[in-house]
Amino acid sequence: MIYGYCRISTKKQSIDRQIRNIKREFPTAIILTEAFTGTKLDRPEWNKLNRKLKYGDTIVFDEVSRMSRNAKEGFALYQRLFNIGINLVFLKEPHMNTDSYKEAMQGIFNTEIQSGDKATDDLVNSIMAAVNKFMMNKVEKDIYKAFEQAQKEVDYLHQRTKEGIETARLNGKQIGLEKGTKLTTKKSLVAKEVIKKHNKDFGGSLSNEDTWKLAGISKMTFYKYKNELLADLH
Repeated sequence: MIYGYCRISTKKQSIDRQIRNIKREFPTAIILTEAFTGTKLDRPEWNKLNRKLKYGDTIVFDEVSRMSRNAKEGFALYQRLFNIGINLVFLKEPHMNTDSYKEAMQGIFNTEIQSGDKATDDLVNSIMAAVNKFMMNKVEKDIYKAFEQAQKEVDYLHQRTKEGIETARLNGKQIGLEKGTKLTTKKSLVAKEVIKKHNKDFGGSLSNEDTWKLAGISKMTFYKYKNELLADLH
């Protein structure tokens, strides 16, 4: 089975480009999409995919950062999937593909000198073993570096954001909402209407728990909105 995994960090971003790129190279790929940070591997759709993977399956990514932006976890995941027979394809980094990794391993470990002279063979093969180890380490370091670069990109973005906020603060600009102000969204307005109409403290018949379930909000958000509504009555 061929799967195409497409990930964006927020729902405001577009995922269409990733889907097009994967479908162009693998028209039959089953596409899975997700809006979740790449710094964590515990992602709902990714977890679902992991549970259904079988030996010989292929996962296609538009680029390595779509798989992970955490160098250590990304490299460990790459090795784990490779070791259980899962093929990984990275459209923008083909040198990262598990087929390339596999070819490198086969090319390294299948090299053995047999000249007929044991002493010579042992010497040459020991040298080759050292070279093989060096080359294998290099291949693995190249893969790790690709994940490391993906992590550096998001680290750099976070640093730039932090510096921008600090600069704005030093220039006297307001960061976030002023104390005492409330953020009003369409979702909050709808939820508050449900609370005012159905909650027992506002003349309705529903308990607090039944109200937040009906509004589709968390317990914490419910009490936040409820307290704001009660404050408006005074």
